[in-house]
Amino acid sequence: MSSLWLLQLLAQTEFAPPQQQGILDFVRGSGPVVQAVLYLLVLFSVVSWGIIFYKYREVQTAKGQSDKFTEIFWESRNLSAIHDASRELQSSPVAQVFRAGYEELLRVSRSKKENSPGEGFTTELSGVDNVTRAMKRATSVEITKLEKALTFLATTASTTPFIGLFGTVWGIMNAFRGLSVTHSSSIQAVAPGIAEALVATAAGLAAAIPAVMAYNHFAQRIKVLAADMDNFAHEFLNIAERHFLK
Repeated sequence: MSSLWLLQLLAQTEFAPPQQQGILDFVRGSGPVVQAVLYLLVLFSVVSWGIIFYKYREVQTAKGQSDKFTEIFWESRNLSAIHDASRELQSSPVAQVFRAGYEELLRVSRSKKENSPGEGFTTELSGVDNVTRAMKRATSVEITKLEKALTFLATTASTTPFIGLFGTVWGIMNAFRGLSVTHSSSIQAVAPGIAEALVATAAGLAAAIPAVMAYNHFAQRIKVLAADMDNFAHEFLNIAERHFLK
């Protein structure tokens, strides 16, 4: 009878499976500072994912419309028709660069006609400079527009790991402070507190890793679009010089 009682006691103590705690249990059991850190990291993560989805759609649309406009430009020989087509492709940075150059070209041509009647559709070399400046300005505006909100992704990628580390350090300090109060040297006394604190580090990494990957991806895509705008500007200037700016 005593042996049976001993086996039952061992089964209830040593061999009883430990109760597993979920992430939400760790969050609820953490201190106010760690909870504030976790809520801040969640806010960073939510905003970052919103920016990621928005920028992905924006960059995809810009690339698709730019490819479409480039195809229209090389297939058509009527600059006026190309200008009308560019109005419908507002999300295309290449189309906006063309519009800036084309409208400046019209202004220069109109000004030269008024100043030199009878000379026809001719300009001096300064007209090339005006068109070049207009297209460079449009390129800068479009790049700035595409890079909008990427700063937040860079900030999230660089700061959230340290914010999470701060929450972890604070939680570990509280765990060891509690250990000194209970006068216990067992690891079981501090294990729950350390586990709760480590959740902050995990949350920081969970917010930082997607942000840095998305930032690098969008920076590369924007660099490609910037190269497309520069190449198109050079091609358009060559055409303008050959046919209009002589």
